[in-house]
Amino acid sequence: MSTETRTTVSLLDLVKALPAMALDAPGMVRNAVGMLVRPGDRASIGLYFQRNAHRHPQRLFLRFEGSTYTYQQANAQVNRFANVLTDRGVRRGDVVGVLMTNRPETLLLALAVVKLGATAGLVNHNQRDRVLAHSFELLDSVLDVVGEECREALDSLPEPLPNVLYSDDLLDAAEFADPDDPAVCAQITAGERAFLIFTSGTTGLPKASVMTHQRWTKSMAGLGGLGIRLRGSDIMYCCLPLYHNNALTVALSSVLAGGATYALGRKFSAGGFWDEIIRERATAFIYIGELCRYLLRQPPAPVDRQHRVRLAVGNGLRPELWDEFTTRFGIGRVVEFYGASEAPVAFVNAFGIDRTAGVGPLPYAIVEYDDETGKAARGADGRLRRVGSGGVGLLLAKVTGRQPFDGYTDAQASEAKLVRDGFADGDVWFDTGDLVRDQGWWHIAFIDRLGDTFRWKGENVATTQVEGALSESEAIEQAVVFGVDIPGTDGKAGMAAVTLRPDAEFDGKALAGLAYDRLPSYAVPLFVRVVDELEQTSTFKSRKVELRKQGYASDDASTLYVLAGRADGYVPAYDEYADDVAARRAPKG
Repeated sequence: MSTETRTTVSLLDLVKALPAMALDAPGMVRNAVGMLVRPGDRASIGLYFQRNAHRHPQRLFLRFEGSTYTYQQANAQVNRFANVLTDRGVRRGDVVGVLMTNRPETLLLALAVVKLGATAGLVNHNQRDRVLAHSFELLDSVLDVVGEECREALDSLPEPLPNVLYSDDLLDAAEFADPDDPAVCAQITAGERAFLIFTSGTTGLPKASVMTHQRWTKSMAGLGGLGIRLRGSDIMYCCLPLYHNNALTVALSSVLAGGATYALGRKFSAGGFWDEIIRERATAFIYIGELCRYLLRQPPAPVDRQHRVRLAVGNGLRPELWDEFTTRFGIGRVVEFYGASEAPVAFVNAFGIDRTAGVGPLPYAIVEYDDETGKAARGADGRLRRVGSGGVGLLLAKVTGRQPFDGYTDAQASEAKLVRDGFADGDVWFDTGDLVRDQGWWHIAFIDRLGDTFRWKGENVATTQVEGALSESEAIEQAVVFGVDIPGTDGKAGMAAVTLRPDAEFDGKALAGLAYDRLPSYAVPLFVRVVDELEQTSTFKSRKVELRKQGYASDDASTLYVLAGRADGYVPAYDEYADDVAARRAPKG
């Protein structure tokens, strides 16, 4: 069935999935208990990991570039790290910042932090300068562990961090530390904080969303135990960064739910992906949509089918790519899911139905929205209006005592995400900022993102952060940033509309150099349109709707430039540029 006509899920689809699900029924029942965990229960990430280590100590927990750790070995090293952190003054309730790339020590350190009842703040190692400083300020950490590979990022800070422990020093100190389980691990309750995960926000700077042990446990039960359903013989490969919830929550919780093995990749390589999958003997992997598209862009090769993968887990696999992806690479089951670091709702394709983000058992609403503001629209009675089956609308998640919104470290930012008195007096809803299609039978399909962020190369990009960086140019008077669609790519590419200061000239190479210095590479806009003026609302907010609709189409009233790469900067636009981006021929460097 084509992606155009396939907009809803039928009862027959669900019935067809039942025989395959029956094979995993015992594990599903066992893991379903995790959905009932309450904030005061003694249940935590460290405890689940610890129990796995004692239950099957010789089973492999972690694989990385030829190195392996059994559950017993990994648990002992985690305990040693925890002992070192304790000696450094880390106590229950404290925050430990972690600035490291993907390697075993990063994952084991995060587990050590949560075993102590402390909170691990995983910082995006692509950040630099003031953005990185802002992230550390939000953490308010008592100790920051930094990998030697991240010294350049650390050196970019305007002011040095007060209490840094380098990873080499951590390893040296851990060599003779106590390998026994810390007693406090058994006392930690589900309502305590476990991780701080950074997400882009409307302020233009990162926000730290709170992941409690309760939310992580529900992910382990719902996504991992009921949806993904790994077995003890499975090996889950993950090359996504550990500061992402996909790696730290979805992949890790799924592995622990099944007592399986976590195969960690240093970073994604389209050309070497299947070779690494084969080397690590992976039976599953976690993806984002862009990763799938890059794999399909590679020339067909024997390794496409020489692997042992039986399922792929992730979010963002476009419906139009679904069949091509599963057929070419022989993927038996795709467990697409929908979730966000801070959202109190999740959907998972537990039934294995094609082209859906899955079923959501928690209360939610899909409502009409205002195209101008990106906010939920209200009717004449002041209430929200739901869309019908097959319709597209803004996804809201209901906030209740059983389904709490843990929020950000910033209370004002937390309140800004809530919609109150939506359908009745006193009800509260979390605004995901995402457009989805109601497919019926509690299923949805992801459509697009709204608001002041867009997604590119698997990362959320805050438009105001990019606008602030471009506005540092002496030539630019004002900048407005938004995302635009490029056929053949996932997410939206960054585009800026700018006005120049009087007598200033556009210098494409200088502007690109500034953008690369101030922003992560994925946030550097691919398009820049120079205009005479930017229209504003009565409250002095830039109107982006018309600019988004125009995209990168040329006109006589503006001059369009495109990003050739770090060396050449922005050059005059040419007709084939969008095709070059889709084929990864541009930008270069």
